[in-house]
Parts: sequence; C-alpha cells; structure tokens
Amino acid sequence: MRTNPLTTVRNLGILAHVDAGKTTVTERILYLTGTTHKRGEVHDGTTVTDFDPQERDRGITIFAAAVSCSWAGHRINLIDTPGHVDFADEVERSLRVLDGAVAVFDAVAGVEPQSESVWRQADRHGVPRIAFVNKMDRAGADLDTAVASIRERLHPVPLVVQLPIGTEDGFAGVVDLPRMRALVWADGADTAEDGPVPDALREEAARRRRLLEEAVAERHPGALEEFCDRETLTAATLTGALRDLTRTGGGVVVLCGSAYRNRGVEPLLDAVVAYLPSPLDVPPVRGTHDGTERERPADPAAPMAALAFKVNATPTGRLTYLRVYSGTIGKGDTVWDAGTRRTERIGRILRVRADRHDPLERAVAGDIVAVVGLKTARAGSTLCAPGAPLLLEPPGVAEPVVHVAVEARRSTDTDRLAAALARLTEEDPSLAVRTDPETGQTVLSGMGELHLEVAVERVRREHGLEVTVGRPGVAYRETVGEGVTGFVHRHVKQDGGAGQFAHIVLDVEPWEEDVDEDGAGGGFVFRSTVVGGRVPQEYVRAVEAGCRDALAEGPLGGHPVTGLRVTLTDGQTHVKDSSDTAFRTAGRFGLRDALRASGTVLLEPVVEVTVTVPEDGVGGVLGDLAARRGRVTGSDTRGGAAVVTATVPLAELFGYATRLRSRTQGRGTFTARPTGYAPAPAAVAR
Repeated sequence: MRTNPLTTVRNLGILAHVDAGKTTVTERILYLTGTTHKRGEVHDGTTVTDFDPQERDRGITIFAAAVSCSWAGHRINLIDTPGHVDFADEVERSLRVLDGAVAVFDAVAGVEPQSESVWRQADRHGVPRIAFVNKMDRAGADLDTAVASIRERLHPVPLVVQLPIGTEDGFAGVVDLPRMRALVWADGADTAEDGPVPDALREEAARRRRLLEEAVAERHPGALEEFCDRETLTAATLTGALRDLTRTGGGVVVLCGSAYRNRGVEPLLDAVVAYLPSPLDVPPVRGTHDGTERERPADPAAPMAALAFKVNATPTGRLTYLRVYSGTIGKGDTVWDAGTRRTERIGRILRVRADRHDPLERAVAGDIVAVVGLKTARAGSTLCAPGAPLLLEPPGVAEPVVHVAVEARRSTDTDRLAAALARLTEEDPSLAVRTDPETGQTVLSGMGELHLEVAVERVRREHGLEVTVGRPGVAYRETVGEGVTGFVHRHVKQDGGAGQFAHIVLDVEPWEEDVDEDGAGGGFVFRSTVVGGRVPQEYVRAVEAGCRDALAEGPLGGHPVTGLRVTLTDGQTHVKDSSDTAFRTAGRFGLRDALRASGTVLLEPVVEVTVTVPEDGVGGVLGDLAARRGRVTGSDTRGGAAVVTATVPLAELFGYATRLRSRTQGRGTFTARPTGYAPAPAAVAR
C-alpha cells in the first residue's frame, strides 16, 4: 500500500520571546538539513531568515520569514516569527496557517512576557507544540527551573524527554529518555555521538524515565494498559503516546540544548518529525459558501482552496504567500478570490527560502509557497477553484494603539509618500493610514513605537523619501460612566414634501460581561424591549445602525466608544413621515446626546512592563516607573538580576528605553505587552 506523501510534510513555526534564540534555532536547522552550507549568525548579520537590512541592523526578527528544508525524508515548511510584542500580528497571521510549532525558551529566564503571549495565541488557534529550552550553556541555566516556569505560567503538562549532560559552560549533550541513550557533541562537531548513558547519570536518568512513563500513562489509555501489564513502557509505546498527547494538547514534549553551539538541534528535528502533526493529522479546513459551512480535505485531488497570509510588495512585483489546504495549484492556473469575487492568474509558483526562491510547476495540499502574478489578493484572501468557491476565515487583525503624524519634507513628494504608505499597509494589515479631518495631516497607526519606527525607516530606505514624523500618540477609547435611563430623543424634520419623524427612548449602561481581547470592555450590545409593535422591527434595526454610527466619535475627545449596552425601551412612529432613515438618524443623535448625559469616561491603553536590571539599580527604576504612573505588580530575582513587573500607561512609555539605559549605565532592559485599557485620570482626560 502506497503511503500518502502528505504524511511526510510538517508545517511549523518557531515561537518565542525576543532574544530567546528563535532565529539561531532556525539557522541551525537550515544548516543541519543541508539547506545552507554555512552557519548564519544574528550578531554577524549573516542569517537567512533575518534578511531585511533593519533586522540585521537591530538584531531582531521583524518580519515572519518562511523557509523550506528536508529532514529524514520529511519536507519541513518553517516560519521564523518575530518575538517583539509590536510585531505580534505577524505571529497571528503565521499561526493561522501552521499545523504545529516549536516554542523556544531561555534556560535562564524561563517563560518571559512575550513567550506567554505567543503561547496564548497558539492556544487560540489550537496549534500543537513542543518546547525547546535553549541556551543551556549559559551561566545560571537550569532545565528544571525553566520547566517549572512553563508549568506555572503557561499551564500545560510538560513531558520532559531529555536529561542534560553537563551544566552551564560544561553542557555537552543530552540523555534521550525514551531510548535511554546519550547524545554527546564534541567541541566543533556538527553531529552527535550516540552512546550509552554515562554511569554518573544512569540512576538519575532511570528516575526521570520512570516519572515520564507515569505522566504519560496517566493521560494515555494505551500507555496505561501497557504500564499496568509490564510496569514499564517500551520506547515505541512511549513515542506513540507522546505523539498522541502532543497532537491532542494533552501534553507538551520538552527538549533542551544550545542552538548557538549546535547542541540539541538534531533531536529537536527528530521530535518535529515524530510528534508534530502532518496536514493529514489536523481537521479539514472549514469555510463558507452562500452562508453554508463546508469542509475541504487535505487532498491534492479535491477542489483547490488556499489562504493568503502574507504579501511582499517588492519593487519587482508582488509576492503572495499561500497555505494550500486542498487541491492543486499549477503555474498559469486561474483562481477565484472569494473575498473580492474576481479571478486572478497564477504567474509563477516558488518554494520559499526567506529572500531566495526555487521555481515549482505546481503546489499541492499541505504546501506553503509564494506565488507571483496576483494583483489584488491581500493577507487573509481566500483563493479557490472557480468552479468550487469557498471563503475561509481570515486571520484576525490587531487594532493599532499608537499613531504618529507623517509628512513629506518636500511638497512634491506628497504623492510618493501616499503610495509608499499604501504599500506598507498592503504588506502589514496591522498598520493603518488615515487623514486627520481637522489638521489634514497623514496619520500612521501601528502596534507600538518600534513598529512605527520600522515602518517610517522603510519609507526612507526603500523609497528614498525624506519625511517628518510627529511625536507618537496613543489610541484612546471612551466608555460609559454612570449610564442613563429613559433618555428620550425626538427627530422631526419637515422641509416640504415627505418629512422625517422618529421618537425613541433609550437606556444606556456600562457593559463588561464579554471583555474584548484588547481588554477595552465588552464592545457594544444593542437590544430592544419595545412591546406592542410601537416601533416596527425594521425601524429597530435602523436605530441599532444609527447607534453604531454614533460609536465612532465619543463626546470627550472624538475617540471610539466601547463597553456599553443600549436598550430601546419605547418609541413612536408617524404614518407618513417615519422611515429607516429617520430612525437611523434618531439612533445616531439620540445616543450621542445620551452619552453626554451618561458621564463618559476616557480609557487609555496600558501595558505590562517587565524590567530586568542589576540589583543596585532597582531603586531608580521603581522611582521612574512611579513617575510614569506605573503600578508595580511583582518583583523577582533571576540569575543575579532583579526583575520588576509593572502596569504602565502606554503613553508614558515613549522614550523609556533611552531613559532606562541612562539610569542603569546600559545594563537595564525591558519588554512590554498590551494588557487592555484602563480609566485615565482627569488630567489626561482634559
């Protein structure tokens, strides 16, 4: 019986906090699989996946980069994702099309703030993952402590399958617990030597193997049956049970190593092949057509369906990155864009290796490829067979929280700047461009100060434009304070001919039961309790539409309004003059007036800041955080450094990196992640 080729495909991402070693892990994978012939180094700017000049200058991953390689007869399509919180939207789009992931953790720091964020993102998408505890050669590295932080902060069941051989600088290899064999890397060696477990570690390895067996048997019926019969598990049974638990989310396999020193990456690749799912192991993709939900299997012979998750608008043309879920795409094929409802033609198909590509004649279900020739497809577009339309759910797009005013220094460059910004937003949906109606300025919005810095620098470098940038601002929100009951609004307009008449009575109250992901409250809920047909149903819908119109600008400062529930309790109509338009207008102006009477509250975005400083610098850091309206929520000591966690308004963090470096002589670092919105003090509201 012929094996389905899709069983040998793995689509995975590398997820982690910034500086945990994601890109170095990716580079070692490419080197060991023969994709590259020289080890790329982040500090030298020679990495394959961090190929953008800004990534090499800053030493961080900014853009998700796709690469493809082979290991043990398997095709591995790998996406190296950013670790900085400002580029979390790149991670979100990548996770939408992945079948599995490798979460990388620092052996000294354990779970860091962005590690937690990307882990939660993977949870939302149901992406199975394995954990790799990196930097085992660092001073203070401890596998057990890192695993404890994974258990306590992320709440999975960690299934540790390795025991390190040596500590810190003496880290030389690992004991493979399922096989009870030692893998040791000699200095400068690319591959490990397989041998028996060292005598000094035999007892500890046996103890940990027993703990692993017990943990697996507790959660896997087949393993439990064998464990009860034989009081142990064979390597084959243990591996099969670990595979099942990984794919169902019942446990997370944990490995360790030092990617920089090329130790532990081979077993990681073996674990990817052994434990993470193939396209056949994940549920068929679901989409809709004419309001009906449909499934498409991961079958090259099925009707084609693919999701675009990234667009690169290069000077030589547009590259659109696709995950093919079903069917086959050939060079020259015509496809249907289900979102724009128009056809597109595939010019070329490319196997991706970051900024280099190999041409393909076709791509099949399970592939991640780039295509050339699509003119209008965007990130989130569904491409499908024209005769079998299907619309897939697009990746969620985060709402921008920081903005700057941008203008060209020379007035003759205004049109060029508009075109450059349009290209940026085409590539990155988490960027937004608008024109301020009062000042006429072009406003660029994004996920953070660094996000906007990178975007503006791209305009300068790639388009040769000189631009002026205003001071960053934040995206405020408004919400209801006290609420109001029985608020009456009457809309009457008579100017000859048919008039307009609408009479409505509204209750407005805070609504926090369903909190949004951004923490800004429960959005908006509308309901009607009108009885007796005093307001017909079509007019009720018009009132709701008008209320939604009013949410765009609140009474305090014209910011969007969120976190409220509006109830239409009564109303009146006129036989001739009532209409949808009249009731929509009444809903819009009625809610605006009701908000003014409700004691509206200004909300500002807040972030959780984690500051790592030498212990002698804690006092200055705490004082500075307090001056920035920060609220300290915890402190700890890790590896001889103090770690302070605080909640700080985002508006107070601009320029904090420079301030922290000056206070700590360059030894302090910090990370921040959004935690939602909180009421702003009266001084800010004014």
